Amino acid sequence: MFQFAHKEYLYLLLIIPIIILLLIISRYLRKKAIEKFGNSQTLSQLMLTASNNRPIIKSIIIIFAITSLIIAIAGPQIGSKLQDVKRKGVELIIALDVSNSMMATDIKPNRLEHSKRAISKLLDKLHNDKIGLIVFAGDAYVQLPMTTDYAAAKMFLSTINTKMISNQGTAIGSAIDLATKSFTSETDKNKALIIITDGENHEDDAIAKAAEAAEKGIIVHTIGMGLPKGAPIPIGRPGSSNFRTDRTGQVVITKLDETLLQQIASAGHGKYVRANNSKTGLKKLFEEINNMNKTEIESSVYSEYDEQFQYFIGFSLLLLFFDFLILSRKNKYFRNVNLFEKD
Repeated sequence: MFQFAHKEYLYLLLIIPIIILLLIISRYLRKKAIEKFGNSQTLSQLMLTASNNRPIIKSIIIIFAITSLIIAIAGPQIGSKLQDVKRKGVELIIALDVSNSMMATDIKPNRLEHSKRAISKLLDKLHNDKIGLIVFAGDAYVQLPMTTDYAAAKMFLSTINTKMISNQGTAIGSAIDLATKSFTSETDKNKALIIITDGENHEDDAIAKAAEAAEKGIIVHTIGMGLPKGAPIPIGRPGSSNFRTDRTGQVVITKLDETLLQQIASAGHGKYVRANNSKTGLKKLFEEINNMNKTEIESSVYSEYDEQFQYFIGFSLLLLFFDFLILSRKNKYFRNVNLFEKD
């Protein structure tokens, strides 16, 4: 497990592009200044010790040295000891619809992106809870197994898109079935499933699957992502004016199926919340989940970390030493040596 003890210092890396830009400008201005004195080829004969490449090499070395030093300041660490800890929390799985209809823009910027942003905010509020991610369209797949590593969850969340599953559709029942199998078997309580979808189920009996999950102690909540009036499904880049059409050439309007989602939540002993442009409903459901009786959840975490900053400082000092050895001008003893000169 690799981490930084002081991640905020990594923002200093933003000065690297600025330094590069300043070096490029400086080199350009120097070239223009030299050209004012005459032809560059003639001047090169007069400035025998001048070098075009050495300043560039020295600049590159300095940039890498600064980068290495900033990384050292951020405190790189590698986990060296795993420890099993028990914490009180709940197990939560979020099943996210990634079918094409989730690209509709009745919820800004679109249904899927709005959902991802809300999930990311939810991850910031979790502490001792386990979370898993499932994506579904015509099929359902585990995107992230149950974990307490919220940073990893955010990373996996960022990769979710509508191209992940080629089989289009909205198999909510398959997602519920997969989620039921993805929870740990340690206890049959304190488990919750949140389904985020527009509710246009075309594949299976999601209500029956929700009832089966409830019998196993899994509370099934649903979030309706979309507006009842519906919206067309864009094709291509975001903001495109091209929309999906049916066989007759009519633009397809995807509408929120609130009735189905309410029935699924009812069968799963959970709650239904409709999202809009100002909220998704995850906050409200999180409050419900947070009030559930929490049990001990065992997980492995790194309890000790080895500092690695010294290697980056050493590398930075080594680069500065090389920079000191390399002169900005040619060595006067070797400037006339030409290994490739023909007799």
